[in-house]
Amino acid sequence: MIDTVRQLSVFAVNQPGKLTRITRLLAQHGINIRAVTIASGDRYGVIRLLVADPDKAFRVLQAADLSVALVPVLAISMPDAPGGLQGIVDRLSHHCINVEDAYGFVVEAGVRAVLIAEVEDMPRAAQLLIRDGLTLLSPDELARL
Repeated sequence: MIDTVRQLSVFAVNQPGKLTRITRLLAQHGINIRAVTIASGDRYGVIRLLVADPDKAFRVLQAADLSVALVPVLAISMPDAPGGLQGIVDRLSHHCINVEDAYGFVVEAGVRAVLIAEVEDMPRAAQLLIRDGLTLLSPDELARL
């Protein structure tokens, strides 16, 4: 069984101050943000956050009447080099696994990066990636980066 990472997805009206409110709440409760990405349209958006303590963050944001969900994702270690991402998406494509949402960040320039991916059939994708020799990070490993 793969211990998947969970990201917070906060659904919000696209207006000034919304991100400030979220980050202030997390800071006030001692929750470290590891990565953030925002996708927005004209009126609404989704703020995706990787945090050190997703369960606590979920409770804090939910108690503040924010629309928040915990979403399982894969944290895939990859080389920080040309072709690092391509190697992962090639393997996913080879196994007919669709990437529904993704973002990445560099851990050590020129050495290591991490792809955060929400994919179809998470357990199957994790199994196949591991079988293909890729490293999936656990929540604890990700928190220690």
